[in-house]
This record gives sequence, structure tokens and C-alpha cells, in this order.
Amino acid sequence: MLAADSNGVITTIDRGLQWRREVYQQIFEEAAIDCGRALASWTDSRSGNRKGRRTGFPRFKKKSAGTSSFRVRNRQRNGSKPTVRIGENGPRSITLPKIGPVSVFDDTRRLRRMLAKGRARILFATITAHAERWWVSVTVEAAELHVSHRHNARREDDNGGWIGVDRGLSAFVVAADGDGRVVRRISFTPKPMARGMDRLRRLQKSLSRKQNGSRNRQREIAKIRRHHHHISCVRGHFLHQVSNELVKTHDRLVLEDLNVSAMVRNRRLARAISDAGWADFARLLRYKQAWRGGQIATADRWFPSSKLCPSCGSVKSELRLADRLFMCECGHTADRDVNAAVNLARWAQLHHDKHQPEPRTPKRGGRATNARRQEGSDRLPLDAGETSLGEAGTEFHGPPAV
Repeated sequence: MLAADSNGVITTIDRGLQWRREVYQQIFEEAAIDCGRALASWTDSRSGNRKGRRTGFPRFKKKSAGTSSFRVRNRQRNGSKPTVRIGENGPRSITLPKIGPVSVFDDTRRLRRMLAKGRARILFATITAHAERWWVSVTVEAAELHVSHRHNARREDDNGGWIGVDRGLSAFVVAADGDGRVVRRISFTPKPMARGMDRLRRLQKSLSRKQNGSRNRQREIAKIRRHHHHISCVRGHFLHQVSNELVKTHDRLVLEDLNVSAMVRNRRLARAISDAGWADFARLLRYKQAWRGGQIATADRWFPSSKLCPSCGSVKSELRLADRLFMCECGHTADRDVNAAVNLARWAQLHHDKHQPEPRTPKRGGRATNARRQEGSDRLPLDAGETSLGEAGTEFHGPPAV
């Protein structure tokens, strides 16, 4: 803003945005990129070019939401150091542009070794305020895993080795091959939301007694955020353990295209399904199997894995959720989850080399045919990123040389 005094001298007055020079320039650039991506998604959703749920008009982030984040790009000019550096001021430190060195909780030894050997390159660093803590996520473009950690390549005419993975509530995962041999069955699940519901109720009641705008209310909100974050960490740790075990031991896995967004509309099963994390578990399996050079097949959503008899091939029209034992007229009897896993493995043996059908949208989804309430769930009420290179807005570069 320009101002002139009585003598005609013009001076520049800086009003507002006085903090502009204290913030790194790339933060505004990355925010503009995110805004453009959100507007493009909204336009494509309205025109029908974007699949899935309809995307609304982008909105500003709320400062009171408890989650604030910004992203900086790792730039390196000729002869200069990169703007994002790991371990420069100690093994547990990261150097960010404009901010400088920051101490971190985790040890960065493995990442520093990959950077020193040229097996990785830092693309972005995202700083997030979540659960009353600051988190730094580093997006890295790394070389492929070592040959000893990858699965052996199979011939094109090899149809064996497929393992059907059936997800459920009674048993979280039942994995079996086409011959009916159960290779893994995980019945125990941590159920973090169900176990933490009592504490969450107490915190919510305490929050309702606090006055709006008071410091005590802000403290209670912080406790609730930390509790939800703890629940998410317990669930994520369990999903990583199970997915790592399956991916390391089997190179061919078959999943069922479950319509989880439609299943949670069932008020009796919504909380248990959300607490199980089926969708996140499938996402972990897909990218981890891709790292190790394995294969993931997805059966069609309408494939009757639970109702199909593997012996005679007939489909049982009526099969309730309470029926945990599959019995066919031909005399075949098997556990419901095992029967579904075997049918998924056999489906992959016949369809793995064919074009996979396009998944159904949530509006055309079907019923939940392989779910069951967990033990003790009757006590609950009944009404209850990886950031890819394309999403980051950068051009693709091949992995560094090994």
C-alpha cells in the first residue's frame, strides 16, 4: 500500500501478510497445487469423468480441526545441498528449508544408508500436526528391493500357487489354496475401537460438561484426539503384521472386491466392519506385493465365493450370515470362511490371465454375505498415502541405480 504525506513523499506501508517472508515460498506453491487438483476433481466429478463418490467443492481447512499440514519439495541446485537433509545434525534429526534442523523421535539410519548408497532420493517432506504432535513424513523414490527379498518369477503358463484370502469378522483372515489346505487363519483381532469405547464415552461425557471456548474444553479435545490416534495405531500395527506375513510367504494372493462403503450402512455391523479395517488391509497387500514382485488378483464383486460348492459347482441360493458351516446337497461340508477362500483360489487359477472386470461403484454394491458379529459385540449399541508421483505433481523418474 502506498501513502503520501503533506510534502508529497510517497512511502510504502505493509499491512497484513507481514509474516509472508517468515514462511517458505514452496508452502504456498504446494497449497496452490493441491487447490488445483481439488478443483479438477470437482469438475471431473460433476461431468462424470471421475469414478466413485461425487466430489464436492473444495473447502478451506479449519484451524480448529486439529490437523494442519504443509508440504515442501526437496530441491537441489547445482553444487548446493538439498533443501531436505536427513541426519545432518545427528542420527535423529532432519533439516527442513527455512526451519532448519529438527529433532525427530525415530532413528533415520536405514534411510541415511539408502541415501548414501544412491538407492533412494527424497522428493517431498510433509509436516503434519496430528493428535497434539508434529509428524514428518518423507516421500522417497527408492530402488527396487534386493533380489533375495523378491519372489521368483513364474512362467506365463503356470496357474498354480494361488492363495485365496477371505476377510471376515468371526475370523479376520482365512487363507487357503485351491486344494482346500488352510495355510493361515487369524481369528484374534485387537478390536481397538471396541476395547477403547468405554474410555471414549468417559472423555465425551467430560467434554460435554466443559464450557465452549475454555481451556479445559481444549484439553479434553486434545485427550480425545490422542485416544483416537492410539486406536488407529493399534489397528494399523495389526494390519501391517498380517499383511507382511502373507506377502513374505506367498507370491500369489486373491482378494474379493468387497463393497465396504455399502456394508457399513448396516447399523448392526457398521462399527465392527469399520474397526476391522478391511479396505486398508487390501491396500497394504497390493502395494507390498508389488514391492516384492508378486501378484494380486481381485475376484469380481458378484462372485459367490461363500455360496459356491467347490465339489459339484452348485450355488446355494440361501445362506444366512449366521450359517458358519457350508453344507451342500452333494454331501460336501466345510467351514464357511474356508470354503470362500478355496473358491477364491480356484477362481484365480481360471481367470488370472484374463482381463479383470471393472469394479462396481458403491451405488451398485451388494449385500454383506460373509460377515458376522464378533464375540462380545452385543455389548455395543446397534445404532452406531502414500502419495504417488502423479499425485505429487511431479514427472516420473526411474529409480536410482543400484
